[in-house]
Parts: sequence; C-alpha cells; structure tokens
Amino acid sequence: MLEYLRSWYQRHFSDPQTVTLSLFLLGGFAIIIFAGQILAPLLASIVIAYLLDGAVTLLEKSRSPRIVALTLVFSVFLALLLLLLFVFIPVVSKQITQFFKDLPSMIGQGQQLLMQLPERFPNLINEEQVSEIISTIRSEVIAFGQDLITRPLASVVGLITILVYLILVPLLVFFLLKDKAIILRWMEGFLPEDRALTNEVWFEVNQKIASYVRGKVVEILIVMSFTYVTFSFLELQYALLLSVMVGLSVIIPYAGAAVVTIPVAFVAYAQWGLSSEFFYVLIAYTIIQFLDGNVLVPLLFSEVVNLHPVAIIAAVLFFGGLWGLWGVFFAIPLATLVNAVINAWPRWENTEETAAAE
Repeated sequence: MLEYLRSWYQRHFSDPQTVTLSLFLLGGFAIIIFAGQILAPLLASIVIAYLLDGAVTLLEKSRSPRIVALTLVFSVFLALLLLLLFVFIPVVSKQITQFFKDLPSMIGQGQQLLMQLPERFPNLINEEQVSEIISTIRSEVIAFGQDLITRPLASVVGLITILVYLILVPLLVFFLLKDKAIILRWMEGFLPEDRALTNEVWFEVNQKIASYVRGKVVEILIVMSFTYVTFSFLELQYALLLSVMVGLSVIIPYAGAAVVTIPVAFVAYAQWGLSSEFFYVLIAYTIIQFLDGNVLVPLLFSEVVNLHPVAIIAAVLFFGGLWGLWGVFFAIPLATLVNAVINAWPRWENTEETAAAE
C-alpha cells in the first residue's frame, strides 16, 4: 500500500509545475471556503471588475486611453447600479408585497381546481388526500410569509452589511480596474518563475470563463427583457416579478425553466382560469424558452463550454450546495476549470516517456 502511494505521488507530483498548480488551486479554494464571508465584498468586486474589464479592453482596442475607457465603463456601471437600487428593486418589492396579499385568494382558486380532481379521477386521488395537500400548501405559505415579514425586522446587521457593500464594492471595483497591471505584477511576485502549467490552465480557463460569464449576464438581461415585454403585452399580473424569475432561471441549466413554469402557470390560472388568455401565456412562455435554448444560447455560447450534460448537472449540485446561488452561477466556469486542470495534468504515459528519454 505504501509503495502504491509512493508511486502515485511520484507520478503526479514529481514535476514542480504540478506542485505549483496544486498549491495555487488549493489556496484559492481554501480562501473561498474558510474566508469567503469575510472577504465577500472583495470577491464580489473582483467578479464585477473581471466582467467590466472586457468592456474596458474593448474600448482600449479602439484606441481610447485606458483612463477614458475606465471612466466611461465605470460611469455606466454606477448608473445601472443606481437604476437597480432606486427603480428596479422598489418595483419588484412592491409586486412581491402585492403577490403575498393576493396569495390567499389565488390559493382558493387553486383549491377549487384541486377539489375537482376526485370527481374526475376517483381511482387516482380522493377528497381526503386533496384536503391534506391543500392544508400542507397553506401551512407552508403561511410559514414562508411570516418568515419573509419578520426577517427584515431582525436583520439590522444585514441592512448595515448591504450599506457597507454599496460603498465598498464600487470603490474596490474602481481601484481593481484602475490598478489592474500593478495588482497583477504584485501577485506574480509571489509565484515561481517556472509556472508554465499554471499559465496554460489559466489561459484556457480565462478565455472560456470570460466568454461564459459575460454571455450569461447578457442572456439573463435579454430573456428578462423579452419576457417582461411579452407578459406586459398579455397583461399578466406581476409581469416584472415573473420576468425576473424567468431571467434568473437560465442560471440553472435544464431544470431552471421547468421550475419557473409553475409560478407562471399559477399566476396565469389565478388571473384568468382555464381560458384562452391562460394558454396564450403558456404558449408565449414556451416560445421564449425555445428561442433561448435553440437560438440565444448557441449564439452566445458557441464552442465556449464543451462539457457533458451529466458533468454540468453534477457541477450545479456540488458547487450550488457549497456556495448557494453564487455556486450555481459559477458552476459551469468552475467545472471548466476542473476540466482544464484534468486535461493539462501530466499523464502517466507522459511521465514514462520523459523518464525513458532521460
């Protein structure tokens, strides 16, 4: 057993470049896992600066000075942040409040539909089972509503944290963009000179992650906008709230669209019942999902991520369980990182060939 472990170690960690890459990866994951909450503003700022740097670089390529490009991109970022805080979030919050006010009557309409099931399908379900389902739904909704109401009152610390984020994150983003070259040179000073393997993995991952994350942000905005316009045209209630849910559902591959179908259908049924308007909404929602999956996704992510669906679902479950929504959003980039490391890692055959050549 000890001989096997010794040979395994020699095969995989005899190369100093492999050790450098391993330490780099372990250090990065250790910082996120053990100091993620403490460094959350810094980590969020790094992600935002990483996204904005692409626009700055694009403007630089069009012969704009970096300070001019940085000022323009950062000003747009601040304008969007203010729009989000003072326009978008208040409207969504208002719709959420109204939704919970109307929820009892909506549940009542759903109850009428459920009570018809024993008459139509007596062999599958009875009235007692329907009553249990309805009581469970009511208790869950009441508990969720009470939690939603009491949480803001008990989260003064959370409110202070949000205010700190609103001040710190824009400042950090600005300085990360402004002093990008200085920061990168400082970080390179801690790395060994012989790091070709690490550079190879970073080059491959950087190209794919940058394209994926920026493409995913664009996809969310496009899907959200088109859904809002469509639902508003059909005069569906809570159009903005549902559009936000549909837009964010694209973060979760495969399952997101199916899960969000439930609230869309529930609101449409509560508003119109089984009428033609109800089916118009479902048809429109189906068309949006079809265009997203068959037109928008191939256009934005062509050859960006080449992972098997099983690997994608496993990454979503694993990283989502570790880091929640952030883990779900970055599941595919992190899976791409793992795949790049596996592809770049020295193989046993390569080690044998190198030893024979020596």
